[in-house]
Amino acid sequence: MAERKTVDTCDDEKEHQPAGQITQAVAAVGKQRRRTSDKVSSAATTIVATAVVLTICYIAKPVLITLLVAILFAFLLEPIVNLFLRVRVPRPVGALIALLLVGALLYGMTYAFYSKAVDFSRQLPEYTEKIRGHVMKFKERAQSLQKSAMPETKEEKQTVKVEQQTNWSEFITSTAGTLTELLFMISFIPFLAYFMLTWQDHTKAATVMLFRMENRNTAYVTLGRISKMIRSFMVGNLVIALILSGLSMVVFYFIHLPYWYFLGVISGFLSVVPYLGVILAMVPPLTAGLGQVNGAVMLGIVLTVFGLHVFALNVLYPKLIGKRLQLNPLAVTISLLFWGWLWGAMGLILAVPITAAMKIIFDNVDVMRPYGAWLGE
Repeated sequence: MAERKTVDTCDDEKEHQPAGQITQAVAAVGKQRRRTSDKVSSAATTIVATAVVLTICYIAKPVLITLLVAILFAFLLEPIVNLFLRVRVPRPVGALIALLLVGALLYGMTYAFYSKAVDFSRQLPEYTEKIRGHVMKFKERAQSLQKSAMPETKEEKQTVKVEQQTNWSEFITSTAGTLTELLFMISFIPFLAYFMLTWQDHTKAATVMLFRMENRNTAYVTLGRISKMIRSFMVGNLVIALILSGLSMVVFYFIHLPYWYFLGVISGFLSVVPYLGVILAMVPPLTAGLGQVNGAVMLGIVLTVFGLHVFALNVLYPKLIGKRLQLNPLAVTISLLFWGWLWGAMGLILAVPITAAMKIIFDNVDVMRPYGAWLGE
């Protein structure tokens, strides 16, 4: 009897054991499906959120560009305001004085270069005619090569070609709209910069208070690092532009380039424009030297601008800015491509500080640290 009970118990265990394993397998499959569903839902949410943010960036382009330029301008003036604070000048008064000093400096530079700029503009038609003559020569050579390679048939010779005339009304309307938008953006920048300087502490504290208690310290540290990065970026670029302008003026003076100081400043500041800086910096001196200097001097201008640009990239930028940004070249190039496509020329200027700020945010958020590592050096 005891042996029969033992056999029955073993049979019951054998019957119940597969059922328990099936239940566990079903539960494991259910958990795996829920995890997969959660991952898909999270990825879909991320994609939708990214699309919404990019749409807002595209639609609100004038507002966002104005706001970001005002932020950069405020950080550029911050050292001057701090200098006034050391001599016990109130922050609102110091910010107003800093803005007035910058306005006076811009007015003085405009007045100093105005006469030379007028003379240069008067000679622009001569330069334009010379450039047009060189372009027409290349065009005629290209057309002659095309005709010799692909001669026209009788039907093509008898075909009357009609060129569409430029619609000047549409051109003027679009240009006026662009100028209106530009003036609208410029008019708001001084006011925004002033209020950012005067309400800096309040804005920073209020921004930190938007986060939960356990995340406020991280938000405070992140905002502080972004502030230091932007300040270093603006001051560093200004110093680099001044150094390049001074060196360009010296070289242009010794090669007897007309309006050497005017062209040196323009070339030096254009050289700090990301990605297209070296090309833009060559245009003013080459245009001024066309027909005025020989080919060897023109080659010297190209080599000078290119050499100064390489010197800035390999020596000045790492010393003055590189420690704060810590971005790899691939990330910088992709950001220039993306923001230039989204916002045009202003996107090229704002791409680097935007990407550097994103990297700082990624580095201080545990979930996003791999993205920060990808952007870093």
